[in-house]
Amino acid sequence: GLVLDGRTLSLIFQGGLEQKLLALARCCRSVLCCRCTPLTKSLVVRLVRGHLRAMTLAIGDGANDVSMIQAADVGIGISGQEGMQAVMASDFAISRFKHLKKLLLVHGHWCYARLAKMVIYFFYKNVSYVSLLFWYQFLCGFSGSAMIDYWQMIFFNLFFTSVPPLLFGVLDKDVSAETLVGLPELYKSGQ
Repeated sequence: GLVLDGRTLSLIFQGGLEQKLLALARCCRSVLCCRCTPLTKSLVVRLVRGHLRAMTLAIGDGANDVSMIQAADVGIGISGQEGMQAVMASDFAISRFKHLKKLLLVHGHWCYARLAKMVIYFFYKNVSYVSLLFWYQFLCGFSGSAMIDYWQMIFFNLFFTSVPPLLFGVLDKDVSAETLVGLPELYKSGQ
């Protein structure tokens, strides 16, 4: 692991040593930055996001973390004693830091699996609809006549676009929450 304080990070950014910091950070399993200014926090996130092309996650609990949360791909705000500024600027809000494990490992896995299935579902829904129209045009001699009434087409898309995501969102849990917390390596299976 690598631990950097705010003064060291300021020297790195002022001296143009960002590439050396990234090379060192790639060799570490984790990098922790402490006692940083809000500007330094956001610069670190932008550096990692821009140069490593990595997805960034920022976690903060106060107003000094807002710029870092906004610079990251995913921001998590922890509501607490320092106010609600971080929560208001974040994508997700939790009440305690201990809930982060369940948010990432359980809900993150379920969300990823649901989104992957829904993308495939929407692809096949649209392919089936378009292929039906395509073959109908051969049957009617490419006259441009409508096979389906306008209202039926609206209700087809409304029904098949709204009902399955609701059912998937409520019912689809491929692995139980206890298993996902117990086996964190299952998070990587979807990727």
